[in-house]
Amino acid sequence: MPTEKPRYTVIVDQELLRRIDDFRFENRYPSRSAATQELIRRGLEQLEKEKEEQKHND
Repeated sequence: MPTEKPRYTVIVDQELLRRIDDFRFENRYPSRSAATQELIRRGLEQLEKEKEEQKHND
C-alpha cells in the first residue's frame, strides 16, 4: 500500500549507514526508514531543548 507521505532521499557514508542500522536493530525498528525518522525526531527535539536552555541562560 503506497503512502501519501512526502518522500526524499538522503545520501550517507558507510559509517553513518552502519550506525543507523545498529540503532535500528538494537531498538527493533521495522525498517531503516522508521529508524531514521526516529533519529531525526530525537535530534530535532534535542536541538529545541538546547535552544530553550540557551534562552534561559542569556
